[in-house]
Amino acid sequence: MSERPYLRIATEEAFCPPDLFDRYRRIVADGSLDDPGFVTQWRYYLESDSARAAFVREALVDLESRRLADMDAAGIDQAIIALTSPGVQAMERADAVAYARYANDVLADAVRAHPDRYHGLTAVAPQDPEAAAAEIERGHELGFKGVIVHSHTANAYMSDPKYWPILEACEALGTPLYMHPNTPSKGMVGPLIESGLDGAIWGFAIETASHLLKILVAGALDRFPGLKIAVGHCGEAIPFWLYRLDHMHGAIVRANRYPDVKPLERKISEYVRENFWITTSGMPWPPAIEFCQRVLGVDRVLYAMDYPYQYVPEEVPMTESIDASPEVLRMLFQTNAEALFGL
Repeated sequence: MSERPYLRIATEEAFCPPDLFDRYRRIVADGSLDDPGFVTQWRYYLESDSARAAFVREALVDLESRRLADMDAAGIDQAIIALTSPGVQAMERADAVAYARYANDVLADAVRAHPDRYHGLTAVAPQDPEAAAAEIERGHELGFKGVIVHSHTANAYMSDPKYWPILEACEALGTPLYMHPNTPSKGMVGPLIESGLDGAIWGFAIETASHLLKILVAGALDRFPGLKIAVGHCGEAIPFWLYRLDHMHGAIVRANRYPDVKPLERKISEYVRENFWITTSGMPWPPAIEFCQRVLGVDRVLYAMDYPYQYVPEEVPMTESIDASPEVLRMLFQTNAEALFGL
């Protein structure tokens, strides 16, 4: 670490309390959740004897020696950790509210035990937006550095104003909202499951990008202009679509094609450039990272690993091979994260 002129801060790293697996097993078994994507994903992670599934199960629940050793092996100095997807968003309302509080306490204990290595994000239950807003405030008191939401909640999206107390609380506290992927919602996932495209290979990206765009076109960032949104995987491809998003959204509004799609105060690209920060989780590909830096600015792109779902230590030097000055590398790996999350 002393030989590098910057810290490596990984900004999208997952954990869960061990008993979350039991809760997910019950949800899969009893069929209480009308969410085929969740069932497909967690049946694999809970039941598969593959090396990948076994590693994820073991690493998610470890906030001590195993995780620290893996960080050291990859040269990661600090990690911003959050409850794994879909967190409490697969639970019934009352259970979700209580479990979010419990999981946040577990993470807070780990951060207190390793303050030089870990930072936390607050898990919330969108099922109860007012309780979620209160938990955001409690997470702020616990010293957490942001809030995590795992895209849709039982096939519902935060473009609906009933969820906006969550956005309001984040804006009021200046705490970033990390919009993390979930498996695609029921209306989207079917054709993807048929081809094995429902997960991280493709489905996560289109689900999360669609959710963020729904929030934008609903006017949420006109209502909350100071909201900071973080999104992983090189922006779930949104930076690559900015021109077309601006062009087609303008055409749709001018044609008055959809009754609920109204004019916005800014272009979609302007909201993305001014309210979004993106991380490189799972995308250590220099051309993509360089493109995002060019389009959004070098101060808007942050390093992430996506541990334990994509733990590949060799991807760290891949990321560092981008065509960038030492100062820009320092921004990517350290100072952008410090600025956004207030580390």
